Amino acid sequence: MSYMHQTVILSREVIGVLIPAGTRVELPEGADATITQALGGSYTVEVQGHLFRIDGKDADALGFEPTGDIILAADASEEEVTAAVRKQLETVYDPEIPINIVELGLVYDCRLEPAADDGWKLHVVMTLTAPGCGMGDVLVNDVKTKALQVPMVREADVELTFDPPWTQDMMSDAAKLQAGFL
Repeated sequence: MSYMHQTVILSREVIGVLIPAGTRVELPEGADATITQALGGSYTVEVQGHLFRIDGKDADALGFEPTGDIILAADASEEEVTAAVRKQLETVYDPEIPINIVELGLVYDCRLEPAADDGWKLHVVMTLTAPGCGMGDVLVNDVKTKALQVPMVREADVELTFDPPWTQDMMSDAAKLQAGFL
């Protein structure tokens, strides 16, 4: 279902992250919020002329179901866990660009290693489209949070780097097409 430009009334107070500053702001119950983007389980909303990102876990404040659990067999192979992690990373979106971080080319490395407690430790190296982006901490936290939702992933280490700097050439062809670069 498309939620684009749907206006809802916040059913409770909710924390929104101001875009692009990254500042956490308490949005009041009863405020009008226009949904400008609903991707990857999070929402970008406009409230009183400002854009905010609202986590999927708080979707109920917008009148929607919170994001659900990931199902993976208890004896899943490393390849299956890696595929589940990648699928999760494909649900992390830059709040200003409607393209996921994998297709944008922001993920430089993603690998698993055995964890001490019969699970996996994830290592992700990623970048941002712009070094000064105030949403960097939000995106890093999104990657960690979503990766830890994958059964058997016990730890997630996310490193933010700007070497090499991101360029549009790092985008997948599908992302370039979606962004109008092809």
